[in-house]
Amino acid sequence: MDRVIEKKTWTIKRILIIAGALGITAIIVAAILTGRGGNRLNVDAERVMIGEIKEGSFRELIPVNGIVLPATTIYLDALEGGRVEEKFVEDGAMMKKGEAILRLSNSDLELSLATQETSVFNVLTQMNISKNNATQNTIRQLNQMADVDNALAEAERVYTLNKTLYRDKVIAEQELKQSEIAYNYQVRRKKLTEDILKEDAAAVNLMTTQDKESLARMQNTLSLMRRKVGDLVVRAPIDGQLTSLDAEIGQNINKGQRLGQVDVTTAFKVRVDIDEHYISRIFTGLEGEFSFAGKNYRLRIRKVYTQVTNGRFQVDMEFLDVAPEGIRRGQTLQIRLALSDETSALLLPKGGFFQQTGGNWIFKLNEAGTIAFKSDITIGRQNPEYYEVLEGLKPGDKVIINSYETYGNMSEIILK
Repeated sequence: MDRVIEKKTWTIKRILIIAGALGITAIIVAAILTGRGGNRLNVDAERVMIGEIKEGSFRELIPVNGIVLPATTIYLDALEGGRVEEKFVEDGAMMKKGEAILRLSNSDLELSLATQETSVFNVLTQMNISKNNATQNTIRQLNQMADVDNALAEAERVYTLNKTLYRDKVIAEQELKQSEIAYNYQVRRKKLTEDILKEDAAAVNLMTTQDKESLARMQNTLSLMRRKVGDLVVRAPIDGQLTSLDAEIGQNINKGQRLGQVDVTTAFKVRVDIDEHYISRIFTGLEGEFSFAGKNYRLRIRKVYTQVTNGRFQVDMEFLDVAPEGIRRGQTLQIRLALSDETSALLLPKGGFFQQTGGNWIFKLNEAGTIAFKSDITIGRQNPEYYEVLEGLKPGDKVIINSYETYGNMSEIILK
């Protein structure tokens, strides 16, 4: 008798097919999970720094260091060479204008001064002698002129009398002629004497003028020599502090040698070093600010030194309004130098992420704040606090801004 064979639901073949399919699915899922797990990193939320993107006022600033220097410095150079004989003050002393700093000796200069003084004395003596001779000569000329006037008057009297006597036929014509000749001679003699007296006066005036000019030149030379000898005493050119004095007793100083400097201590400037990358953007009038004793102070670029040394150049900045109390020469200030005016921009807080990403991407959090994904961004200008975001983020977005050094090549950060 035939028996009904019950059909089996789970055949070996079917079981093998299902097992193979499940195996393949498991392999695929495992591969997905394995690959995905390799690009995800669990991080404690308390160990990350979250920054929020916001819109606000932005001013491009760069941090620079500046050294406080006196606003005015006068260098002390030896106007004359010599040997240091005496020092009146030491380095660092506060000086008043005209106070002596040190004294040099120079025998050649002192000998030249003595020679010049002797020459001036000799010229003065010679001028007095010439003046006396000229005066005596003038007196002789005047005496001679008086004699001539007297002789002319007498000749004129005789000639006038003889004309009357001749008209009255008391004397002969010959006697009249003799008196006329004598009178005419005295007239010519007076004219000649007057000419001589005028020429003598002109000669005396010329000699006096020349002597005065010569004396004036010699006195100017003497004054110059005295001033040169006076320069052997080095004096403070202004009120201020004597610094960098480099001279010792017995030391020989050459003409023009730098001895030190006097700094004005009532006003200061700041000498700032800037990277040559910014040289095309730095010009006079740019402003900066710094903090000192809990207050903010402003500076302005007064002078730009375009010479680049070791990749850096320098500028001088002056204080706006007033310099801080207690500031000292040589003090270092951390300055925020503004390269632009204030504008509205999308602001990204600065952080260590920039070293790994170069500002090309950042980890942006989802709305729940539990997962951060890589997001491409474009960064523009920067200042010590913010980057300017040009593309890739919007106001309200939150991003991880701490260093990514420990994140490796992760594409997702899971915040626990």
